[in-house]
Amino acid sequence: MTVAHEIVPVELGERSYSIHIGPGLLDRAGELIQPLMRGNRALVISDGNVAPLYMERVEKSLVAAGVMPMHTVMPAGEQTKDFKHLEALLDAMLEARSERGIMVVALGGGVVGDLTGFAASILLRGVDFVQIPTTLLAQVDSSVGGKTGINTRHGKNLIGAFHQPRLVLADTAALDSLPRRQVLAGYAEVVKYGIIDDAPFFDWLEVNALRLIDGDEDARRHAIATSCRAKARIVGADEREGGVRALLNLGHTFGHALEAETGFSDEMLHGEAVALGMVMALKLSARLGLAPASDVERLERHLTALGLPAALPRPRLWAPDRLIHHMAGDKKVKDGKVTFVLAKGIGQSFLTREVPEAELMAMLAEMAAGR
Repeated sequence: MTVAHEIVPVELGERSYSIHIGPGLLDRAGELIQPLMRGNRALVISDGNVAPLYMERVEKSLVAAGVMPMHTVMPAGEQTKDFKHLEALLDAMLEARSERGIMVVALGGGVVGDLTGFAASILLRGVDFVQIPTTLLAQVDSSVGGKTGINTRHGKNLIGAFHQPRLVLADTAALDSLPRRQVLAGYAEVVKYGIIDDAPFFDWLEVNALRLIDGDEDARRHAIATSCRAKARIVGADEREGGVRALLNLGHTFGHALEAETGFSDEMLHGEAVALGMVMALKLSARLGLAPASDVERLERHLTALGLPAALPRPRLWAPDRLIHHMAGDKKVKDGKVTFVLAKGIGQSFLTREVPEAELMAMLAEMAAGR
């Protein structure tokens, strides 16, 4: 029996595609991917954590649809998003005798999706690819919108390309295999959409977050679909981040600095850094007299109740000047000024480059001191 799922369109003219959301999509991958293919060969890219769980099912579905699958398995972890592993992946793709008609399939979390998408964008000057995100974070954020890339010692995602997928398959049942910490990290990206411009969604999350995190299918599907619709709407209006799309970076300018300071390691997962980054954005907004302190407290209370960080973890010493140094290397710097996503309150985010450095330093110093 085919399980019903939700479809969210991403409207980008000839680059438009659909996001399918629901359980059982891993076993339907072949029937959904095959009509989009220009040939009959697919190369599935996964990592050492995800491949043992789902590779066989995806390849079986491809074979059933008349597609000849091959696969490559990369090491798991954020450290895989670098030049060394990009070169290794491209070599594997070429050794598989990839042609322009091949369909590349990214099966995994955000690291696999970002790395695979970037490789697909430059292999043979660009080949088609499909995202099958298996983490909550990837399902609501990184698999949608066409941002691909790798990290360098200078910062996160500084090397990359816009390359839209042909299809996104978000199998909600895949989230059952995730450790709770990974689910929570992905949940931070869900909260982001409420803070940006959807206060009623944040209200809903305050009531239903635990249902989502504990695996309730209806809550999962609603949260993922709402998040994807929000991102699709913003990406459809600004595909290449010339304006409004930068709102999606709420929490990320601070979060990427925190990740850089921890060496892009498991000490702080991306979603945990984004959660802290959103707190920092609202704290700075309140400090500048833009947002009510009660909204900062509301966000902190919500994150803390779920087990996400709302304060900088100890015993690491956080140097505000180092964090600002990391921010200065952000992609969104223009004319020497960092673009910040601040807020007038929950659901009222906006972009600005007019942030006094003294106020930024003072907020970071307070956070570093545990205040």
